[in-house]
Amino acid sequence: MPDTTGRMLELLATLQTGRRFTGRDLSSRLEVSPRTLRRDIDRLRAYGYPVATQPGPTGYYQLAAGRTLPPLVLDDDEAVATLIALALLGATTPDDPHGTARSDIGAAADRAFGKIDQFLPTRLRLRAEAVRSSLEAAPLAAPSVDTELLSLLGAAAAGHERVRFDYADKTGANSARRVEPYRQVNLHLRWYLLAWDLDRADWRTFRIDRITGAVATGARFTPRPLPAESGIAYLRAGLTARRYRAIATVDAPAATIRDALKFQNCDIEALSADRSRVITRVDSFEWLVLQLALTGADFVIEEPAEFRERCRELGERLQHAAGPT
Repeated sequence: MPDTTGRMLELLATLQTGRRFTGRDLSSRLEVSPRTLRRDIDRLRAYGYPVATQPGPTGYYQLAAGRTLPPLVLDDDEAVATLIALALLGATTPDDPHGTARSDIGAAADRAFGKIDQFLPTRLRLRAEAVRSSLEAAPLAAPSVDTELLSLLGAAAAGHERVRFDYADKTGANSARRVEPYRQVNLHLRWYLLAWDLDRADWRTFRIDRITGAVATGARFTPRPLPAESGIAYLRAGLTARRYRAIATVDAPAATIRDALKFQNCDIEALSADRSRVITRVDSFEWLVLQLALTGADFVIEEPAEFRERCRELGERLQHAAGPT
């Protein structure tokens, strides 16, 4: 007897990738005839899954967006990966210090984790519980970001719709802004919006946790070319614009340097299996010297000359602190 249920689940899992598939491709994947495929598609539609069809030589099948979210079909690895991702996301945003209910993205991740976990089949639940019991995600303090705000900005960016909001800068000064949103960027546990500021006629990045009263205006805009390769590249360039450029060669593998400087924006080039070059921008040369020294590897400062001089001064202070030999 053919496994109709298994075949239907496999068909649904394939369509949930969001891609378009020709009838020939789906028939080949499922090893069924075109007639059986059409019957299976009709069954999915009867269950409420909106499968769009384009007939003809260039025709295709695609799972369209419906009014409700259909049940997801995840394989074992996908389900475990989803639970781990939700656990990590839930740990990056702290609880409200005043004890009020959380409405940020971390709270949403916690709720989603619980819902997925309780519907896992017994076979998979044992595996997920084993992973969960061995997983500890250290809570990392991060500003709370509302999921509704992320959704509003994301929809406006996708739909090329202008947004207005109130914004508080790092000094606490408030201003009304009108922008064309392009990207939402997560960097160093902070969420940023890359947008074209209409009143300043220039690109700007905004900390999303400092945005309040955001409203989509309904006014459309024609997208402009991004000012960099990506939103992350533009944000990093802006954050490091006023810092000092430093280059050092370290007698250590690139992986070792990446661990030592994991929270620093830098380019690490592997010169050989045990030698690397670090190019970065820093507020403090002393900080970088200490971080490189703690790797336990020898290093040479290539530039700038001021970096080398600061290193000599720091070495003299450390030698003095150690006392006479």
